[in-house]
Amino acid sequence: MAPQVSIIVPTYNESQNILGVLRSIRESIPSGVSAETIVVDDDSPDGTGRMAEEYASGLSGGSTMDVVHRTGSRGLSSAIMHGIRRARGEMIVVMDSDFSHPPQLIPRLVEALRQCELAIASRYVSGGGVRNWPARRRILSRAATLLARRGLGIRAADPMSGFFAFRRGLLSGLSIDALGYKLLLEIIVKTKGVRVLEVPYVFEDRRSGSSKLDGGVALDYLRSVWRLYRYGRARRRERRASVRFASKAARFFTVGASGLAVNYLVSLLASSAGGFWYVHGSMLGIAASVVSNFVLNKSWTFEDRDFGARRTLWQLARFAGLSSLGAVLQIGAVYWLVGHHGMSYHEALVLAVSAAAFGNFALNKRLTFGERLWD
Repeated sequence: MAPQVSIIVPTYNESQNILGVLRSIRESIPSGVSAETIVVDDDSPDGTGRMAEEYASGLSGGSTMDVVHRTGSRGLSSAIMHGIRRARGEMIVVMDSDFSHPPQLIPRLVEALRQCELAIASRYVSGGGVRNWPARRRILSRAATLLARRGLGIRAADPMSGFFAFRRGLLSGLSIDALGYKLLLEIIVKTKGVRVLEVPYVFEDRRSGSSKLDGGVALDYLRSVWRLYRYGRARRRERRASVRFASKAARFFTVGASGLAVNYLVSLLASSAGGFWYVHGSMLGIAASVVSNFVLNKSWTFEDRDFGARRTLWQLARFAGLSSLGAVLQIGAVYWLVGHHGMSYHEALVLAVSAAAFGNFALNKRLTFGERLWD
């Protein structure tokens, strides 16, 4: 008899957490529900897969467990897809193996699937939250979520969650790239229109072991967003100039928000790990954010595919110059509104930032990337 629920647990070097997580999953399965746990281990050097295998061999009765040892393959999303292909349950739950995703939430996700096709454990709906996470991770998470929601038109509050459940038939006929760490994002984009419910939970940073987040993960995420954007664009061509204008403006401002995260991260790393004076670290952060904003706006916002060296350097110089001009105009506008018109600083700042941001977008659209303004 096939199980009702399949729980996919991808692992890599989680020897300090895996046994506790597997016990907790087993204890969380409601009575009367048949379940299987599928551990997909990417040949962990610390013996995670072997430990899971030994634990599985000692089980008797109740839920079953399958341990998959992948060799020559790496990647969270591809590991999850490997587990999904082996799953036999009608309902599939995906979760991490480091205790950041509480197994006690599994029954609520399964229950939610009675009303929808995709249930997301969400940090960003009422009742959800994050605990014991450094400020850097919070900022990067929020920036990545904002980029996904604004850039890809997603309504879910937490499309970056790694803890979710869905009905088996949801992926039928879909081609999944499984690039990077955020498989849920790809599922949401490629199943647009399905009913989604978000179940609040409090994310808690891992108890043991080290995070897998690094520069390569961030790059894979940006590549994934770009692919999904192109996927959605190929499915829906917008002809109205007003909508195209608004779409590009939204992308431009989203890129600007991501630049804040880049600025913060580079400044912090340069001053703390790199040994730079904090002022010099801040200068490096500003330079990095200008370059990242330029690259994203060129390739994503304005879809300029010509990356010839001469053209690109000329555009970068103009982009940096116009961005600097926008900053000067913002400061001047705040001084003029507060000093000569008696406006409060907060009101003046909102007006000045809005005007500078829109002017920055319009000038770069026309002068840097050579587009007509209203298009």
